[in-house]
Amino acid sequence: MSGAYFFSRPKILKRRPVPYYDVMPDEEKSVLDGSGLKVMKVGKWLGSGYWRHWVFAMPAMWAIFAISVIMLTLPIIPGEVLAWDSVCGTSSMPLRPGDSSFPEEIAALSERLMELGYQVPEMAVPPTSYDQALADVVRRFQADHGLVPDGIVGEATWQALAGEGQWIVVSTPGAAPKGKLSILVDADRLRLTLYADGVPYKSYPIAVGRPKDDLLSPVGEWKIINKGVNWGGGFGTRWMGLNVPWGIYGIHGTNKPYSIGTRASHGCIRMYNHHVEELYSWVPIGTPVTIVGPAPKISYTRTIKMGMSGRDVVYVQMKLDGAGFEVHGADGRFGPKSAAAVEALQKVYGLPVDGTVYDDVYYILGLK
Repeated sequence: MSGAYFFSRPKILKRRPVPYYDVMPDEEKSVLDGSGLKVMKVGKWLGSGYWRHWVFAMPAMWAIFAISVIMLTLPIIPGEVLAWDSVCGTSSMPLRPGDSSFPEEIAALSERLMELGYQVPEMAVPPTSYDQALADVVRRFQADHGLVPDGIVGEATWQALAGEGQWIVVSTPGAAPKGKLSILVDADRLRLTLYADGVPYKSYPIAVGRPKDDLLSPVGEWKIINKGVNWGGGFGTRWMGLNVPWGIYGIHGTNKPYSIGTRASHGCIRMYNHHVEELYSWVPIGTPVTIVGPAPKISYTRTIKMGMSGRDVVYVQMKLDGAGFEVHGADGRFGPKSAAAVEALQKVYGLPVDGTVYDDVYYILGLK
């Protein structure tokens, strides 16, 4: 088992019976459809009288209720009516002078302006805010491209930065693969490969999470649980959400096609819009997605019991599988199969059989 990888790639058991397409980065064209972000509109349903006064008298409870509803309905709300201010580091809000909420967006803005030949002032690394000096450069860029020179970096400015006003919509998919589909995301090689019946069918260049422990793309075995069209902004034209238990992650398009082939996101998998449109048209909800790549630093200190979830659970599950104690999927959720695998290990090593993961189990698995 090599250092950075915790999963073996799907084995190729026979010669490729179907065409295999490998889309190389040097064949790419910057594409983006430029559609606006659509948001959910809440109707006038609060009513009147006592209920209305109670709602506005209890803002904290109302906020908790609203967040709970959104989290519970996320898998079933269509993408065209769902908008998040920030998911996997992609902001739907414009950058304004003085803003310090999205340092990665500010860094990407500065880098792209320099690539286009604009003189950008030196900034802290990582940048702490969108200061006036950088805003002045943005205003010059906006004026050069026929935009309102207000220094506010919204959808139109991101579009101009990405392709200097040249936007192409490519939405006609190629030949659909046949058989059982699965996806392998290689965060080290910056490639996403679609498999049909265990045979690689097509490979795409991608952008993955930044090389920081809290921003790495989530290694594990996941499934696509929701799909959405035209989220706009940093999500591009398509979204496919994954069932990662500790955050909101997905495979999506981008309004920064120049970031493809780099480590630029907060963990999501970015694709060119025409690529994600093709993949979206082929893969159904429930498609397995395996992500391999660098492991974050994890403190294996807590006792893991039935019902718990997290990154540490993923690596415990992988180690159990590697030691011959089958878990049937490293999905970060410690359920009955994971507990049964731990019990089997405890019996072999003469430990109390309770199905929980504690220091002795961590040591046996080589995690401590």
